[in-house]
Amino acid sequence: MILGGTTKIRYAGRVAGRLGRSAGARRACAVVFASAMAACLSVPLAHAFDGTAQILQPYETQPMTPPANVPLAPAVRPVDEAFRTGAQALRAGQTAKGIDALGYAASQGHAMAQWKLGRIYADGDGVKRDDAKAFDYFSKIANTHAEDYPGTAQSRFVANAFVALGSYYLVGIPSAGVKRDASRARDMFSYAASYFGDADAQYHLGKLYLDGVGGPRDARNAGRWLTLASQKGQFEAQAMLGQLLFRGDEGVPRQAARGLMWLTLARDAAVRPEDKWVVTLQEEAFADATADEREKALLYLENWLKTAKR
Repeated sequence: MILGGTTKIRYAGRVAGRLGRSAGARRACAVVFASAMAACLSVPLAHAFDGTAQILQPYETQPMTPPANVPLAPAVRPVDEAFRTGAQALRAGQTAKGIDALGYAASQGHAMAQWKLGRIYADGDGVKRDDAKAFDYFSKIANTHAEDYPGTAQSRFVANAFVALGSYYLVGIPSAGVKRDASRARDMFSYAASYFGDADAQYHLGKLYLDGVGGPRDARNAGRWLTLASQKGQFEAQAMLGQLLFRGDEGVPRQAARGLMWLTLARDAAVRPEDKWVVTLQEEAFADATADEREKALLYLENWLKTAKR
């Protein structure tokens, strides 16, 4: 087999590794290595694809300009860099620095920065809670990104902004001049539930229909939205849907076994202290269910878990 220059160098290295450190081995490797280097540093004739002879230039003389068809990496925008800096600062516990960087990005219309600041002020995360500021940031997102394409990473945060606004409209923010408006809240939830398919929005919308808040009570429509959210794993929706089916309602036939299944799924996810109501609903339904209903609920639950694993 005839070895090219580069191949010879690699072969010499392998030979050296096998032969060890003896003097004879070192001399043998030196001969092979010198021969390989001579082959690499020579300037041989080669043939182009059309058969004409060409002189191959040494590596040092080759042009370093990338081919025209190779796209260059896009430059990082200052606003994106500010968001990244702010997020890193918050993770490092540097709240003031993080908020300052996020504030710059948010002022430039960066939706993720606006959402992050909205959540910080809504939750009082490292700062004094300020619902007025949170409402303002969420409103900017909703006003600018309402028509973002559903299913993208950013659209999840846009949908969450609508849900946050809906929750604020349910209670109002006197300090910000935001009056309580249940009808407006229903609009916020409805948009995020239908356009973005957001599970939290679907849960809140179903609850409003079930309670008759912001419009007429409609148990059947409530069940529709709660089912959509439940199928996505929203455990609060699963609890409400379970109770609705277990008890039955106007336009919703009683399905005790299926209702108990949803309640049991919800209870498994209810781990926070504020989720105690879910546990209570499941325990009450289980106590009222017949042995046959419990057995059927178990079968439904097993089938659900098998499907969820696929």
